[in-house]
Amino acid sequence: MRKRLLNILFWSIISAAFIGPGTIATAAQAGNSFQFELLWALVFSTFACLVLQEAAARLSIVSNRSLGQAIADGFGDKKNGWMVYVLIIGAIVIGSAAYQTGNLLGAAEGILILHPISQKILILILGLSAGIVLFFPNIQIIARTLGFLVFLMGFAFITTALLMKPDFGQIISGSFIPKMPEGSALLILGLIGTTVVPYNLFLGSGITDKTQTIKEMRFGISVAIILGGLISMAVLVVGTRVIGEFSFQSLSQTLSSTIGSWAVWFFAFGLFAAGFSSSITAPLASAITARDLFSTKHPKKWASNSLYFKLTWGMVLLIGIGFGLAGFKPIPAIIAAQALNGLILPLISIFLWFAINNKVLMGKNSNHLGQNLAFGITVWVSLVLGFQNMVKAGFGFFKIGLPNTMGLFAGLAVFALIITLFVALRIKKRNNHAQ
Repeated sequence: MRKRLLNILFWSIISAAFIGPGTIATAAQAGNSFQFELLWALVFSTFACLVLQEAAARLSIVSNRSLGQAIADGFGDKKNGWMVYVLIIGAIVIGSAAYQTGNLLGAAEGILILHPISQKILILILGLSAGIVLFFPNIQIIARTLGFLVFLMGFAFITTALLMKPDFGQIISGSFIPKMPEGSALLILGLIGTTVVPYNLFLGSGITDKTQTIKEMRFGISVAIILGGLISMAVLVVGTRVIGEFSFQSLSQTLSSTIGSWAVWFFAFGLFAAGFSSSITAPLASAITARDLFSTKHPKKWASNSLYFKLTWGMVLLIGIGFGLAGFKPIPAIIAAQALNGLILPLISIFLWFAINNKVLMGKNSNHLGQNLAFGITVWVSLVLGFQNMVKAGFGFFKIGLPNTMGLFAGLAVFALIITLFVALRIKKRNNHAQ
């Protein structure tokens, strides 16, 4: 029993990574704008996250190679392999650094809801605290610490949602009957995009305990990710009670008037925990990605306690602190990160799909038909997300409002489906040749 609990705590680092202030804001906004109707998007995104993360971890256990190392093996010696490296490192490091500011500001906002303290002092304290945690050379200790924080965060958000006495009939209906009300397309993609995150695949694969059995890994990662999905759903439920335009302050006022002032403490702690845990996982994911891509020839230089490893996470952390102290989000960097992530999420998903079906690499642990069907749906969604992020970044660069139309969504979905079917046929053809 103790081993299973530690296993769940360890894998909860994935939940800590995808439940940040951005996830909370998006989920609460979805509840505020469309009540329970978009819960299905969180159910699906949790499923998609589990499919990808399980495959990345299974690849590590069976092949003894992390996702980053597998990419290095596949592209390291090729003529244009450096382009893949630049794309991945650029997307992960720039993205982590850009979002790190939001993580620190979100954690600070959780405290500011309760006490009017100088935001700059809070940013410094939170950044220093994250740095202290990251200095631990044992990643398992960091993972379990964050896992404990996720459980506390889950208790805070889920308890708050239950005390609001929501209509469980509407929750069940919203969770399992997909609806796309007018104006909801971008929020749906946002809910999925905040859960299915590229750097989490490198994080999960890079920290995998290769002595674990596949059965142990599946149990721990499933419970942890489903818990993360439930937390996001709880936040959406809480958001349904906000009257007027959504903000963290308006949400806290709603909680105070409907449940009591003590409920604000629960929500504030949850927001703080989401921001602080993500402010640790973002730099850590960057360092793990860089280590796995570049450590093949120089493994000692990229050990968890090495200078290179610490410089990578330190750079991401310092950039986040710097922008946080300046009092603004690095919008151009976030736009660039969205565009790069829009490229690498489908590329990594497709690469992982090929790798996990490689019978030479995976043997009897390669995907079966049901897993490939689930993976195909997930790759299709990653392509839709990727195209949407690139379009969004393009419109943002030229400061043009993105049209919130079903036509745009449908066009991206059809194009993504064509690519997904093409990839599936290529995988089937390769497997037929291998037999």
